[in-house]
Formats: sequence, C-alpha cells, structure tokens
Amino acid sequence: MRIIKQTNINFLKQKTIAFGISLALIIAGLASITMNGGLGLSIDFTGGTVIQVLFEKAPDITEIRSNLESNGFGSAEVIEFGSPNELLIKTDIIENTEDANQKLSSALGNYKYEIRRVEMVGPKIGSELRKDAIYAIIMALIGIMVYIWFRFDRYYAVGSVAALVHDVFITLGIFSLLNKDIDLSIIAALLTIVGYSLNDTIVVFDRIRENIHKHSKERLEGVVNLSLNETLSRTVITSLTTLIVVIVLLLLGGEVIHNFAFALTVGVFVGTYSSIFVASPVMIHLENKHNQKLAEK
Repeated sequence: MRIIKQTNINFLKQKTIAFGISLALIIAGLASITMNGGLGLSIDFTGGTVIQVLFEKAPDITEIRSNLESNGFGSAEVIEFGSPNELLIKTDIIENTEDANQKLSSALGNYKYEIRRVEMVGPKIGSELRKDAIYAIIMALIGIMVYIWFRFDRYYAVGSVAALVHDVFITLGIFSLLNKDIDLSIIAALLTIVGYSLNDTIVVFDRIRENIHKHSKERLEGVVNLSLNETLSRTVITSLTTLIVVIVLLLLGGEVIHNFAFALTVGVFVGTYSSIFVASPVMIHLENKHNQKLAEK
C-alpha cells in the first residue's frame, strides 16, 4: 500500500530556490565557524580531562563552576549528565587521577559525592584523532565517488558526492550555530548520515537510469522529474521511520547520546532534501553540459 499516491511535482523547477536555501545555510554555518575561530571541538580532539560525579543531592552548578575555577580547573565546563544529581565536568587541563581527585575534593568539599569516572586525553592523541576523523570522512567520500562512477557514470558520481558534502557542511554549520562541540560520536553520526543520504540518492539514480531506457525520446529533465515522483513515496516512508527512531533517541536517550541523536535528526532531514534537490540537479547540469559540447563538435 502506498502512503503517497503517484504525484506529478516539478521538483527541478524549484532547484533555484533549493540552491538558495542550501547556499544560505552553508554560508551561515561557515560564518559561524569563522567567527568562533573554528568548530567547537571536545577533548576527544583537543586533549583534557572529563570527570563524572554523582551527588547525593542536586548541586548548585554555578557554585561548583566557581569553586572549580578557584581550585585550578580553569574554565571548566559543567553540565547535567542524565539527572540533576549527576554532573559531567570537562576541562582542557590534563591531570593524573590522583591530582584530579585532590583538586576536586577541595572544589566540592561542601557536597557529598561519588566520582564515577575520570578520563584523560593527551593533546597528541587528540591531534591524531582529529586527523583520523578528517581522513575517515574524506576517504568515505572518495570511495563513494569511485563506486558511483563505476555503477553509473562520472556525472552521477559528482552529483552524489556534491549532495554528501552539502549534508556534512550543513550539519557541521548547525552544530557551530548552536555552539555544540564535535566529538567522536559526531564523526560517527556524520559517516552514518553519508551512508543514509547515499542510499536515498542511489535509489533515485537507479530509477532515473531505468526510466532513461523506457523514455528514451524524452528530455533528461522530464525523466528525472518522473523518477523523483515515482520514488517519493519510498523516500518519505524511509525518512519518517528513521526519524521516529532518532527523535526517540534524542528525547529519551539521555545526555550521553544527545548530540549523536541530534546530528542524525538533522542529517535525515538534510539527506532527504539533498537527494532530491542537490544530487539530481547537479547531475543534470553536468550531463547537459557534456551533451552540449558533443553537439558542438
């Protein structure tokens, strides 16, 4: 049973508006990243110490932040971790466990608490993780481009990678606009978004290739519009079912996976949008340009 009956929407007619929206989001994100001096990176990439503390009663976060600063923890970040009684303390100062416990004891002397965990990441390891994360995303995009090139052709490959780069840039831009830190879980989310968006794009491209043979006398734009309409029901159902899961994770998953779930939520919206309004229009533009050159020769 089809939730959406066969439609006849002229998607390509809206490509100028769609490109304008994408360009505005990307520029806003890049402006935010530039003004903030780069992306906000967690200690996974910069190095530092994370301390998880469980209190007997809900503490005063402002007081704790002030006490931490006066006890040598610098500009420590203090956030609730799952419940008001549990806090996550992040600082870019690297301490061994014994020193961290002593300083924490001075800062939290008025409270009854239990240290649940202490994690430290050195600056060298953080730098290596940052490079590995960038390489992972770049290699994933190159691998996808090669795969699409062999399965379809080079113009389909460029269109699909353009959509994936679009998704990654917009997601990172939104994180910068909202002052959210990028950690290893966000890199995992970005790679998941790339896979999800690619799956959507390949379904559309497969239908385009199939319809090109069926409607060989029609213009490419007409065939692409037909293919987008034919796959619309599948695209909407897939996006909705995925969104249900990631929104539940976002609302009920707790602080640990909140940013991961948020990145996936953004990625599902952006990935669905880009498979319709970015990948196909870019492919059409390149195919038409190539055919025009052939005709001139």
